[in-house]
Amino acid sequence: MSVAVEEQVTYLELSEDEGGAHKFYEVRLAGTAVTVRYGRIGDAGQSKTTGYPSAEKAAAAAAKKIGEKVRKGYAPAVQGVRERRGVTRRQIVSSRSTATQAPLLWRFRSGSPAFGIFVGEEHAWVGNERGDVYTLTHDGEVTARFGLPDGVKCIVADDWWIYAGCDNGKVYDLGGKVPRVAYEIAEDVDIFWLDIHDGVLGVADERGGLTTVDHEDEFQWRRNADGNSGWMVRCDADGVYHGHSRGVARYASRGGEQLWHTATKGEVLFGWQEADSVFAGTSRGWVHRLRKSDGAETAAYRCDAAVFSCAASPDGEYVFAGDNHSSVYCFAADGTRLWKLATGCGSAYSMQYRDGRLYVVTTDGSLACLDASEHAVRAAEGGTLPATAEVRDTGWEPVLAGAALETVTVTADGPAGAGVEVECVQDGNRLRVRVVSAGYDRARRVQFPKDIRVPGARYLVAEVRESASGGFYRARGEIKRLL
Repeated sequence: MSVAVEEQVTYLELSEDEGGAHKFYEVRLAGTAVTVRYGRIGDAGQSKTTGYPSAEKAAAAAAKKIGEKVRKGYAPAVQGVRERRGVTRRQIVSSRSTATQAPLLWRFRSGSPAFGIFVGEEHAWVGNERGDVYTLTHDGEVTARFGLPDGVKCIVADDWWIYAGCDNGKVYDLGGKVPRVAYEIAEDVDIFWLDIHDGVLGVADERGGLTTVDHEDEFQWRRNADGNSGWMVRCDADGVYHGHSRGVARYASRGGEQLWHTATKGEVLFGWQEADSVFAGTSRGWVHRLRKSDGAETAAYRCDAAVFSCAASPDGEYVFAGDNHSSVYCFAADGTRLWKLATGCGSAYSMQYRDGRLYVVTTDGSLACLDASEHAVRAAEGGTLPATAEVRDTGWEPVLAGAALETVTVTADGPAGAGVEVECVQDGNRLRVRVVSAGYDRARRVQFPKDIRVPGARYLVAEVRESASGGFYRARGEIKRLL
């Protein structure tokens, strides 16, 4: 005769109202088995069951897991009260452009509509709605593939660090072999766009809110605009620039004081920045160039349809735009239109210019590289186009985001490998990381992935760099757990 095993369920949630994480942790104890389920509120999450030699040991393990979460700020809750994060994606009814075909050097089909793009010195990055992030050389060769748990909203760079913001409210550090969670945004924030500067993250949302969090993922300040649909946020050392349905505003980096507001012709749908200017593309076909210091408009660029992306050359000599009719434009700094060409692969959700080339990610999921040189454009207008290389995935398996770490054994001579040793310590209900290796200020905190922090654990980091502001350190590269 079988005896029914009584099951004990403990359900916890971590709910930080302003800019923090909203997630759950559930522990089920049934005899000698402990099942842990965790994830973001409203989702099924991930689960793992572990068996123990006796019911007593299983109960002790369950109590330990619950205690660890409570010390981190989790509290008992009723499942289903809080709702899953809302997700809003920009919708484009993309029509075929009637303009002359642009000179495409190569094209990579990522497999799903793509918003995320970043073009650095060595690689171009593309992130799509399926959660895939690919890196390619400037000549169009795939070099890596990451698999994130949700759609990629944007890819941003912060000095040496590359981050991908996702629809699940998490921002992933892509600097190592495996994507790691760097920031977690509150569940009730419908993220429209993200940007980052020196570890401080700016988040624009559907309601017109603008929130900033620091390198430790701690809330700094929040402001609510008169408008909504904040598709633009750009950050620098002196300010945060927020574009929404009523125009563009600049806020002070520290404290969030509004410094200026400039109305635009139409709702802001995308934003770009250079050293002295911010650029705002609007629903009425305009790109406004605004001076960062006072918000004054210094030029305007007229397109033939709603502008869903824009960019500029580093010196501001050229300004580019993409509309929802699958066309891309180039303007001189003073507003003179130099050319309009068809992408041939859908409307550009995002774009970036680098070294004479315009890179776009599009509604059909393509990352395309256009030759934006005068010679190539004039040849295209005359009917001469380069042979476009179709870049293939060639079977790259995605490296999935996760908390698993390679381990390194510590001997009498120290860790078996080069790097900087850091330690995770409990500080109230927060886990902090500090440097242990000689030559560093142990009082300073280290910006370190959130999902791999374990109290008392030590890690070997490939590199630790001082932040631009000098107030904290930042982990960079591969991370290993010390045993």
